Amino acid sequence: MTSKNCPDCSSPAKSRVARRDFLQVAASIAAIPLAARMVHGAPARAGSAETIVGEFHASLTEQQRSQICRPFDDPIRSKVHANWHVSKPLIGSDFYTVKQREMIDKIVRAVSSEEGHARLTRQMDDDSGGLGDYSVAVFGNPTQGDFQWLLTGRHLTLRADGDSSPKMAFGGGMVYGHGEESSASENIFYYQTKKVNEVFAALDKDQAKQALLPSAAPKETEIRIQGEKGKFAGLAVSAMNKEQQALVKDCLNTLLSPYRKEDGDEAMKLIDAAGGIEQLRFAFYQQEDLGNDKVWDMWRIEGPSAVVHFRGAPHVHAYINIAQV
Repeated sequence: MTSKNCPDCSSPAKSRVARRDFLQVAASIAAIPLAARMVHGAPARAGSAETIVGEFHASLTEQQRSQICRPFDDPIRSKVHANWHVSKPLIGSDFYTVKQREMIDKIVRAVSSEEGHARLTRQMDDDSGGLGDYSVAVFGNPTQGDFQWLLTGRHLTLRADGDSSPKMAFGGGMVYGHGEESSASENIFYYQTKKVNEVFAALDKDQAKQALLPSAAPKETEIRIQGEKGKFAGLAVSAMNKEQQALVKDCLNTLLSPYRKEDGDEAMKLIDAAGGIEQLRFAFYQQEDLGNDKVWDMWRIEGPSAVVHFRGAPHVHAYINIAQV
């Protein structure tokens, strides 16, 4: 994998777990009975992710809780960045027991779809050597009210909150990405770029002129929900015909497909509550067109209740924030 300097990936990361420890983590997960590791019809999916979060929280010692547990209203829970650690202990370190690492693995599986888990696993392997180089925190208490489990690391943020934030999909902003830079097509999320570009390809000349902008703005990390009075760039979905709007809906379903169905459904309900997909705008950016092929690698979908910002060059950083204000 080619590695280029990316300023948004340059925040100081914690020391990575030694390769020997990675192998120990991999061996412990591999030792889980096959039935428990399957995505469908298995104990890992028999209970919700939040049930496993409760089990994980209950298993923590006081010393562990002092390092990875925070109040639910701690502002750090809302932080969104492409490369940061929400807590100091890494999943692959001996800070956690083998059983606790197994529970973390099950939570990751439970908040993902089958195909999404496969992609996220490869992403973690490629970008940081595996799940062991990521960190988790628990905000609040799963047995006493609002709570959220949060996983962060290079190019990934995952959340499970039991709908503790009912007007916010996923419980907050999500991040995904992949450090592959040799070509756009080798990035594991290139299929999303192709799907979004199907919308662009369906536009007529005047629509394409409105949708295609010279450079990306606002910046990728600006994913604040603006509400109905917000200002959004690009082409309004309301200006599209029914066939084009159907492509938009298919596109959104594709973007949400790596996550569990209930989270994707909640996200779409929040978009519908703010006026539906017709209130969204699509912006494509000429900036950094990899291969000069006019398959636009940078794009943004935004409206009163949703922001999806995808930066495909030099490698993928993508952000999703969907909420009702």
